[in-house]
Amino acid sequence: MSAKILALDTATENCSVALIVENQVFARSEVAPRDHTKKILPMVDEVLKEAGISLTDVDAIAFGQGPGSFTGVRIGIGIAQGLAFGADLPMIGISTLEAMAQGCYRVQGDTHVASAIDARMSEVYWGRYSREQDGRWSAVDAECVIAPSDLVEQVEADDLTWAKVGTGWEAYAEHMDNISLTSKGSEVLFPEAQDIAVLAQFAFAEGKTVAAEDSSPVYLRDKVAWKKLPGRE
Repeated sequence: MSAKILALDTATENCSVALIVENQVFARSEVAPRDHTKKILPMVDEVLKEAGISLTDVDAIAFGQGPGSFTGVRIGIGIAQGLAFGADLPMIGISTLEAMAQGCYRVQGDTHVASAIDARMSEVYWGRYSREQDGRWSAVDAECVIAPSDLVEQVEADDLTWAKVGTGWEAYAEHMDNISLTSKGSEVLFPEAQDIAVLAQFAFAEGKTVAAEDSSPVYLRDKVAWKKLPGRE
């Protein structure tokens, strides 16, 4: 039986909440760049009510740990911690870049995904992921924040077709379109809590939870080097 996972994300312009209960997904989502704090808790109440359970019935709370907007990431983790403390629940942090890869698979079935979020300051948050047969995702490039012009120089072509997700592709199209990958478009611009919840199922099954006080965000601003991961040459 799958775990009951409540997931929320406010790391980007999108605000979303999802609840997985016995493989059913209850979700809310709205692009609301300046209203995350107003909308996130009512969304939580709505999905719990729709599923017919209370917060204390949940097994874990998952959250978009970043990268993304500094303020947005802090809002998300703060609210998730408050809920976890109140209900004495463990937490699971999920990469927003990996969540978009899962979203692309959900929406259009792609198994090789290149995620790029506009990081402002003429940079993107970057990561590439390939889906394994068991539904997990493996990282091809280490997540980083990088100037698109540098990314063009460092990413090498391969024989795969990569689906493009995230706001970074359009924001810096003059450089991103020159990356030497065979690519295709997608509808996915933002992470969604329902995809975070799916990824959190794997983490929960593997015991990869943390106490609320130990949960932490990922900003990547102190991690600027692009790196291809071992075994992914």
